[in-house]
Amino acid sequence: MSTQRTTGRRKQAVAAAAVVAALLSTAACGGGNDDDGGGSKTGAAGFDAANNKVAQASLAKKGGTLKFAGAQDADSWDTTRGYYGFMWNFSRYYSRQLVTNATAPGADGAKVTPDLATAAAKVSDDGKTYTYTLRDGSTWEDGKPITSKDVKYGIERAWAQDVLSGGPIYLQQVLDPKKEYKGPYKDKSADKLGLKAIETPDDKTIIFKLPEANSDFEEMLALTSASPVRQDKDTKSKYGLKPFSSGPYKFQSYTPSKGIVLVRNTEWKQSSDPIRKAYPDKITVDFFTNANDMDQRLIKGDYDLDIGQTGLSPQGRTTALKEHKDNLDNPVSGYIRYAVFPQSVKPFDNEHCRKAVIYGADHESLQTARGGPVAGGDIGTNMLPPSVPGSEGQKYDPYESATANKKGNVAKAKEELKACGKPNGFKTTIAVRNNKPVEVATAESLQASLKKVGITVDIEQFDGAQTTGIIGSPSNVKKKGYGIIIMGWGPDFPSVQGYGLPLWSGDYILESGNNNFALIKDKTIDGLFDSYTKELDSTKKAAISTEINHKVMEGGYYLPFVFEKFINWRSSRLANVYTTDGYSGQYDFVNLGLKK
Repeated sequence: MSTQRTTGRRKQAVAAAAVVAALLSTAACGGGNDDDGGGSKTGAAGFDAANNKVAQASLAKKGGTLKFAGAQDADSWDTTRGYYGFMWNFSRYYSRQLVTNATAPGADGAKVTPDLATAAAKVSDDGKTYTYTLRDGSTWEDGKPITSKDVKYGIERAWAQDVLSGGPIYLQQVLDPKKEYKGPYKDKSADKLGLKAIETPDDKTIIFKLPEANSDFEEMLALTSASPVRQDKDTKSKYGLKPFSSGPYKFQSYTPSKGIVLVRNTEWKQSSDPIRKAYPDKITVDFFTNANDMDQRLIKGDYDLDIGQTGLSPQGRTTALKEHKDNLDNPVSGYIRYAVFPQSVKPFDNEHCRKAVIYGADHESLQTARGGPVAGGDIGTNMLPPSVPGSEGQKYDPYESATANKKGNVAKAKEELKACGKPNGFKTTIAVRNNKPVEVATAESLQASLKKVGITVDIEQFDGAQTTGIIGSPSNVKKKGYGIIIMGWGPDFPSVQGYGLPLWSGDYILESGNNNFALIKDKTIDGLFDSYTKELDSTKKAAISTEINHKVMEGGYYLPFVFEKFINWRSSRLANVYTTDGYSGQYDFVNLGLKK
C-alpha cells in the first residue's frame, strides 16, 4: 500500500475520532431513560440506557423474530470448538451447562449460577471433588432427558483436538494434566466414557475428581465447552453445522458465512430452566461481507443488533451518533486490542527486536485508528484487562506508552534495533482480519509509524472466519512469515487464568486453534500460573496476577493498543437489554425480547 493512501486514511481516522468525541459529548447530555424506555421520538431507550443496567425490561413480550447481523461467522457453532465471545453468548440459545453466567447487568453477570444443576457444586474440603445433581425435566430437542453421561461426553470431546480443534482446553488441563485420556473417539471403553476424572454413578449425578485443586474450576464449567453432547447425535467435525439442542431454540438452518435460523425447541420446558426466558419465536442471523453495509442496515432498522458486539465501524458510528444516539451504548469491554509477535518468525525471536516495535509505534495514532479515547478506549499500557483482579490499569506502563512515548520514541526504538543486531531495521508482515475495518486501520497506523524507525511492514489480510487454521496454526504463521498479528482478547472468565492462560502458558501452544501466538514458553510464567490455581486467598491471587502481567510485559511479546471501549447499536424494538461483564461488555443475548 502506498504512503499516500495510508496517510490519507490516518487523517480520516483522526477526523472521525474528533467527530465521535464531539458527538459523544453531546450524547452524554441526552437522557438514558427508566426501565420502560420511551423518551425519544424513535422509541429507543436513550444513550447508555443499557450500559450495565436493564433497559425496557417490562416491555419484553413473547413472540416475534429477533434479527442479528454480523460481519463475520463464528469460528464454529460446535460447543466444544467455538472460541469467539459472541459464539459463547449466542450458544446459550441452544446449549445448556451445569452452571452458567447469571442473567444480570454489569459485574453481576460474571457470577456463576446453576443451570442444568440444581445448585452450585458440593465441594470437598480439599477442593478436589465437585458433585452436582441435574434438574428434573431437562430434555434434548427430541424429548429425551439430558443425563450426567451426556454432560461427561460433551466435556470429553475437548480431548479430541485432532478432530475438534479450536475451543478452550481448561478442563482438559485441569482434569487430565498428564494427558492420559485420548478422547472419546479413541476411547477403548464400550460406552466411550473412559475419562476417570468424571464419575456418573446415575443419570442425575456427576462427580468431578481433580488431581489438583483449582480455585477457578466452577468458572470453567460455566463455559460453553462444558455443554452436554449426546453420543448418538455427535457428527464429530460436522457437529458445528447443526448442533443438537439442549436449550429453548434449535437449528432450523445454517449456511456458513451466510446465515442461521433458530426456531423454538418445543421439547424445552421453562420449569426446568432458571436462566432462559425464550422471548422470541424465531432468531435469525445474516452475515455480511462488508461491515459498513451491515451498519447501514442496522441503522435503517432492518436488524436489531450486531452479533459480533465489537462496535459500529467509523462511518456507521458517526451517522448513528448524529441521528440515532438513543439507540447507542458505550460500554467498556473486557477486551484488550493488541499486536503480538510470534517468536518463530525472525527477528522476533529476539526480545530487543520486539521492543523496537513497541517503542517505534505511535500509540496515540493507534488509539485514534481504534476510534479515539471514547469510541476506542484508553491507550493500552499492559496486558491485563481492568476487569481482572490484579490489574493496575494504566498505572502500570512499562514502556511509557500513555505518557512520554505516546507518539513513539524513535531514539529508543533505534537503540533496541541496534541491540538486536538490526541497526538498519528489518522487514516483516502484519496479519490482520479482512472483515474488521478498524483492525485494518490499526495495521496501517502501525505500518506508517514503524517506517520512521526503519522497519518496513507489508500488510496481509485474511478471512477472519478462518482464524483457527491461519493465525491459529503456528506452522502456517512461520511459513507465511507473520511477524506481527493484530488481535484482541477478553477474559474467558474474570481471572488471570481465565484471561491469560491460553495466551501465555506453554501448555496451551496448539498445532491448530492456537491462541498463544507469541509462543511463550517461560518456566517462571508457567510456575506463577501453577501457584495461582492452588491459591484460595483472593488477595494473594490478585498479587500473582499482577506478577504474571509484569513478566509478560517485560518480555516484550505484546504491543497493547487500547483497553477497549465501543459504541454498540440496539434497535428500538429491543426490550430487556443490558450489557454484561459475563460476556465482556456485550449485550446478554439469551433473554433479549421484542417490545410489546
